[in-house]
Amino acid sequence: MPPISLAPVSGRYLSFAEREEIAVLHARRCGVREIARWIGRSPSTISRELRRNAATRGGGLEYRATTAQWHADRRAKRPKMAKLSANDALRSYVEERLGGRVSRPDGGAVRGPEVRWIGRRHGRRKDRRWATSWSPEQIANRLRVDFPDDESMRVSHEAIYQALFVQSRGALRRELTACLRTGRALRVPRARTRGRGKKFVSPEIMIRERPAEIEDRAVPGHWEGDLILGLNSSAIGVLVERTTRFTMLLHLPRMKEHGQPRVKNGPALAGHGAESVRDAIAASITTLPDQLRRSLTWDQGAEMAQHAQLRIDTGLAIFFCDPHSPWQRGSNENTNGLLRQYFTKGTDLSKHNTGDLGAVAASLNGRPRKTLAWKTPAEALYEHLLLVQQASVASTP
Repeated sequence: MPPISLAPVSGRYLSFAEREEIAVLHARRCGVREIARWIGRSPSTISRELRRNAATRGGGLEYRATTAQWHADRRAKRPKMAKLSANDALRSYVEERLGGRVSRPDGGAVRGPEVRWIGRRHGRRKDRRWATSWSPEQIANRLRVDFPDDESMRVSHEAIYQALFVQSRGALRRELTACLRTGRALRVPRARTRGRGKKFVSPEIMIRERPAEIEDRAVPGHWEGDLILGLNSSAIGVLVERTTRFTMLLHLPRMKEHGQPRVKNGPALAGHGAESVRDAIAASITTLPDQLRRSLTWDQGAEMAQHAQLRIDTGLAIFFCDPHSPWQRGSNENTNGLLRQYFTKGTDLSKHNTGDLGAVAASLNGRPRKTLAWKTPAEALYEHLLLVQQASVASTP
């Protein structure tokens, strides 16, 4: 047996001294959890060590520290040939599941759009390559189903990703990255995506901190908001009152400089940046009495980055939904669906002026709603304002 390494290792890996302790305790027939407590490691680490690095030459599973250290050193040697480079059958299986042709039910191949590989991600609203497009996780787990008795036909999903994205381990053709769901030609580290969180959203303004009175819709004045987007970054703001379903539409015209090169850290020229949305909400919501300006719930879009100033300007309490949770603004999402009857997806919404938006809002507010006992949102809001006015008159000395 070649000499083993006694050099100190990082705390991530078991040292030779720890393996000697494991061997002694295992010989005393101590259990996995007892050994783990004794040397301060996880039980799963001990279990894996006993299973992977035991001596098998005698036909049994005897654990010896020197043999275990030799196995660990052998596995740690780099560079190591990628499994997909050494196994042609495995590589062919993976490539076929990633980039194989789409077939009709009768078996005939469908070519799909002709898309040239350009070495980077597909553009917005561009055709993508048609392929079987299994994910690396699906491929890795399907191998066990298709080859239950062939241990050579095994590969992890991480090995497939590395074969696509890491140049030194490029056993797979780079153009197959176009067959992944994201279509990315470069891998994005998870740490970078975690850093993209909305820094303007803090725990105390999340929807879970919203008062209970908002949930039961008993008190009017609590609003839900969102943007509906159209062609060329055009947008319309939508505000919906939770109790009465009364709708207000926000006109968000493009700035004069739209179409010119954008100034770094300057305002969003498309008209739905943080400043534009803040001003539009304030201009609309301040036309209402104080009793109808209690709270606003929005998603975590960057257009609400100036929510603190909006709260100062309007007195609204601002709350944010959890990421990817549109059901937390159910009234708003339902209203967005109704608005698409007027503002179709894929059309330029900037062609509609303030008068157009007012007419559409009036049309929705004049529709009877089943949830309001067939009253219209406008009637429900008027009844509430009438009750508030009567209460204020009654309380006047």
